[in-house]
Amino acid sequence: MLKHWPPLNALRGFEAAARLGSFHQAAEELHLTQSAISQQIRSLETFLEQPLFYRSGRSVSLTDAGHDLLSTTQSMLQQLSVGIRRLEQYRKPNQLVVNTTPAFSRHWLLPRLGDFHRQYPEVDLWLFTSFEPPEMTTQTIDLAIRDDLSAQAECSYKVLHSDQLYPACHPDVLAQPPAQRTTLHGEREMDWSHWLVQGGVDVGQRSHGLNFSDPGLLLDAACSGLGVALVSSLLAQQAVEEGRLQPLVEQRVRGPNWACLIHRDSESCSLTRSFSEWLQGALQA
Repeated sequence: MLKHWPPLNALRGFEAAARLGSFHQAAEELHLTQSAISQQIRSLETFLEQPLFYRSGRSVSLTDAGHDLLSTTQSMLQQLSVGIRRLEQYRKPNQLVVNTTPAFSRHWLLPRLGDFHRQYPEVDLWLFTSFEPPEMTTQTIDLAIRDDLSAQAECSYKVLHSDQLYPACHPDVLAQPPAQRTTLHGEREMDWSHWLVQGGVDVGQRSHGLNFSDPGLLLDAACSGLGVALVSSLLAQQAVEEGRLQPLVEQRVRGPNWACLIHRDSESCSLTRSFSEWLQGALQA
């Protein structure tokens, strides 16, 4: 990474002049004098130690280096512009930022989100999903609900639900002979080794098959009839009710704990309390 960067104003002046093909038009667009644009580009050329424009009277054209830099500069300025506009969401008066896993968001929260919105229409919810737990002290997150959380500094930590796991598949797969069923493998608690360690009965699972790092995709695969998977009782609830998934046995084993982290700066916020109370009630329903 560069230790020193050219001034952003010089890059903006260069981009405008290169795009418009004129120092004069660039000056008008940026509300500067033409001499200011010329000075910005000279300072940029000095910094880069090479010319960016061919100058012939009042007309200018890009050198090869100028063309190269224009592409980079336009991409950088566009990305910066999008990032700055995205920051507007943090200024919304009723913004509540909730972090969770893609699997929990898709299979449990999304089907119930309409109920929350009907009860609390004033909450401007931003659902931020990630595969890794957030760092609450450095990220702008009010509340996190996940199955991979541990206590963090400056946050309250509470276990909301102790999950259970069981083997399940689509009804069409259940009708197949056990030897013909594909075994679907997940990670962490969704790995079949966890089922065996917890004393789960043999349901014909095999060591080979299809493998998934995302428990949400693992559940999708089971619901689609791709094979037999070890699934979360919490996340599979709707699929079972809709008939897309059927347990192989009645036995259940211990699953992960779904816990909540709330940053101390958000604990007294009415928006956070509303979501937290709704969440606990929905998990107990």
